Amino acid sequence: MQHLLQRPAAVEAALAAGYRHLDTAASYGNEAAVGAAIKASGIARDELFVTTKLWIQHAPTGNVQDDTRRAFHNSLDRLGLDYLDLYLIHQPLGDYYSEWRAMQNINKEGLARAIGVSNFHPDRLVDLIDHNEIVPAVNQIETHPFHQRAAEQELMRGRGVQIESWGPFAEGRNNLFTDPLLTEIAEAHGRSVAQVVLRWLIQRDVVVIPKSVRPERMAQNLDVFGSTLTEEQMGKISTLDTGASLFFDHRDPAMVSFASLLARNKQNTIDPRRKSEYS
Repeated sequence: MQHLLQRPAAVEAALAAGYRHLDTAASYGNEAAVGAAIKASGIARDELFVTTKLWIQHAPTGNVQDDTRRAFHNSLDRLGLDYLDLYLIHQPLGDYYSEWRAMQNINKEGLARAIGVSNFHPDRLVDLIDHNEIVPAVNQIETHPFHQRAAEQELMRGRGVQIESWGPFAEGRNNLFTDPLLTEIAEAHGRSVAQVVLRWLIQRDVVVIPKSVRPERMAQNLDVFGSTLTEEQMGKISTLDTGASLFFDHRDPAMVSFASLLARNKQNTIDPRRKSEYS
């Protein structure tokens, strides 16, 4: 699975390496590049799993449900596809209940095979589930060794929601790639720290979206099925959890106000240098 940034070459390299799950978003500004790479690859559509995300819809004098449908079809057109495998609400901000009602209809029409959310904390996720017909298939949230989300994963499992990790390497923060414990485990398996982290997530039943623009790293990130971490090693990695985000908190009033300001100003494309703040 590959989270792709702004470079069309990265999309092509990912497909050539064997990736078939492509993750993008309207706010990344690269849906057209992803679509062009898919078309150029010649890979059959039914072999691919394509996810994109809806940015905050702000329509104080209009209709958020209509705007959501319009945004969905704009994404579909940029990708050059007839349907999406997964469509996510990108942020738990704005009138996401109206967004979800529109997405439920899109799902029923077969235009999005599955729908889900991203960055939803448990309270907002449960409230959305309890007041709507369709349960989100996925909640894509920051998940890595320093922010493990174990309790939230259990809640999601009980509600029929699959946890999906963005930022599995924490973008190298907290010196993840040189962490002594992760390095020790990697050396024991003849693997890289990145491979250990991906394997740890997979063994926890967390769907993973590794991000890279380097073909050699893409290949390495796919090669994680040749070894298994022991229960002891899994337990040791659990001790790295800080229980806090390394990026931002969606319950932080300043962050909420800033994201809402972007939505009101129709600034739907995020500066690539700041994408991690809005993953």
